[in-house]
Amino acid sequence: MMGRERDEDTGKFTTQYQREDFLDALEQEDFLSTSDVAEIVGCTQNLAYRRLKKLENEGEVKSKEIGRFLAWQKID
Repeated sequence: MMGRERDEDTGKFTTQYQREDFLDALEQEDFLSTSDVAEIVGCTQNLAYRRLKKLENEGEVKSKEIGRFLAWQKID
């Protein structure tokens, strides 16, 4: 899922999260919370929210407010 790239300046590996990582996570259930997606992908909740919001703006996913939480779903 996640790719790793080496930083040319430091030589350290960095983790890159691809859009497919988030879309694949959403295929596991009808609606998932931001924290569920973050856990599946292995990133922070903040990063998951930003990436999901971007995917929503691009028409790939949609969100639904359930109580105090946002739930996300992949658009087929």
